[in-house]
Amino acid sequence: MPVKVSVVVPVYNPGVYIEDCIASLKRQSLPPDEFEVVFVDDGSTDGTPARLDELAAEDTRVHVIHQENSGWSGKPRNVGIEASRGEYVMFVDNDDYLGDEALERMYDYGVANGADVIVGKMAGKGRPVPVELFRRNHPRASVENAPLIDSLTPHKMFRRAFLDDIGLRFPEGRRRLEDHVFIAEAYLRADNVSVLSDYVCYYHVRRDDASNAGFQQFEPAGYFKNLREALDVVETYTKPGDLRDRLFRRWLRNEMVERMRGKRLLAVPEDYRRALFTEIHATVTERFGPGVAAGLPPTQRVVAELIAADRYADVVAFAEWEAGIALRAVPEGVEWQDGTLRVALRTEFTSGGEPMLFPAQGVPATGGPPLDAAEAIAWVSADSVARFGTASGDLLLRERASSAQHFQSVQVTRETVPEGDGERVRLVLRATATVDPATAAGGAPPAGGLWDAFVRVRLGGWTKECRLGPAPAHDRPAPQAALAGGRTVLPYWTNPHGNLALAVDRAPERLGLDRATPGTVTVSDDHIQVPLPLHVPGERKVVLRLGSGSIVDVPGTLSPAADGSGSVLEAELPLAELRASTWRVALSPVPEAAEPRFLVLPFALRVTGETVRAVRAPNPGGLERLARRVRRKLGRVLRGATSRIKNGRR
Repeated sequence: MPVKVSVVVPVYNPGVYIEDCIASLKRQSLPPDEFEVVFVDDGSTDGTPARLDELAAEDTRVHVIHQENSGWSGKPRNVGIEASRGEYVMFVDNDDYLGDEALERMYDYGVANGADVIVGKMAGKGRPVPVELFRRNHPRASVENAPLIDSLTPHKMFRRAFLDDIGLRFPEGRRRLEDHVFIAEAYLRADNVSVLSDYVCYYHVRRDDASNAGFQQFEPAGYFKNLREALDVVETYTKPGDLRDRLFRRWLRNEMVERMRGKRLLAVPEDYRRALFTEIHATVTERFGPGVAAGLPPTQRVVAELIAADRYADVVAFAEWEAGIALRAVPEGVEWQDGTLRVALRTEFTSGGEPMLFPAQGVPATGGPPLDAAEAIAWVSADSVARFGTASGDLLLRERASSAQHFQSVQVTRETVPEGDGERVRLVLRATATVDPATAAGGAPPAGGLWDAFVRVRLGGWTKECRLGPAPAHDRPAPQAALAGGRTVLPYWTNPHGNLALAVDRAPERLGLDRATPGTVTVSDDHIQVPLPLHVPGERKVVLRLGSGSIVDVPGTLSPAADGSGSVLEAELPLAELRASTWRVALSPVPEAAEPRFLVLPFALRVTGETVRAVRAPNPGGLERLARRVRRKLGRVLRGATSRIKNGRR
């Protein structure tokens, strides 16, 4: 079989962090004979070279190339390209990992759309990744119709013939932003770029010791010299005008203005801060025309203009003001309706921990911004009020284990709230989000685990994000668990912070099933009826498992309770199969699953002749407590082993 995908992994002293990368490659759903992995060891001095050779000896798909240290990732990636045999080449860093279906999904999507470049959705574990780019799939994307320029890391799939036809390779040597140069040219010269957003393909991981190459403090003069090379690529393949200005704006915004804002600027030492400002000022004045900064939101435009005017003290003063601005999101209602979770919330910006106040009369920002920090703050505040009608809010669900996140459907209303004498106002967004467990993870059900709710708001020139919560302790809605989308979904408030999260197929002891006491169970002849605090959108088939030495599975139904309090479990008991004994009872809410899960109910059925009555279960909750103790002990063992490995001990 021809090789569909070659995965190229540059390697330098990753230690234990490479194991997640290796494991994810082994788990790929693409058939084993349709992809290969090329590890290029760039002179590692730890135990990695031997580990890779061992891996290659046991897996014919794995190829290892050892070379002297080149100083950065460009040369090992180029060596990997030359050694690859695949139709497409996928770049993966040695401390990151892939989603299990990443190669198969990206390859199929790229072939279906004739793509030269495929950009798979990313998740950041301790590091930022693009968000807006992955709102939806873009089968035919370009720098003109999609925010591709927001993603300049190399962790994408490229058609090998495309790379060869245009002679595209990474700049080599010890340098920064070699990926910007490579990716910018790929975007600008590709016939088509496809963005796959409905599945998390790539997981960017920040090491516990923050030793990833991209997190090391850089020398400003060399960094911005390399950045100018990326700008050269844009100038080569675009004409002067709106498109070029829009592309340049990405570097002005991300690499310059954002380094000069708020807490990020104030966190670096004064001498380094001034060195950064000097290099950024030189780059802005040398390379950018007035149209580049003019397209920025007012908050960023102010900083860009202050930089261009060489107003260092005002940049710092503006940063000190912005550093106190944060987002607060308060949940106001959480309830199930027809199988979907409706989440009502209120959100606004705060300043110094208090609601942020704005002038009552908004004035759109026109002309150039003031070149004085105090006047600039007033200019930005008035413009934020004028633009409030375009403010937007989103609810995202983020899986705690992987950091994969997905947008949910949201409806937003905007409210201007007068304060004091009415000369100042608060800008409040109210939103109602709809979470459908059947589609909440990019059109698919969310995986089992814990999912945190995050709110993201764009207002004026700010885009800020925070957890949804805390709800006031005295007024926290107490939502039910639900059976929806083939999952048990429990909305809950985290302890002690009171933020909203979802437990999907987790925490059975918190589902409220302990309320199904013997007194709530009705047995009439062979018919059993039990009210349960589980929301169901309609009648569904379930299985009751009865156990007393032997196992008897009984079909049943769960139906919505007439009073809206939850659901009613009903089943016909096969009395002829039940010997005289006390039978423990468990419920499988999704019996059609490949491996059905059972929830232990806190009552038992005592069978005497043809008489059945509900009694308290012997050792109620014992099975759950035992399972929790085993999981905790296993977790401690695994954490200890991981710690020993990281510290070099076996």
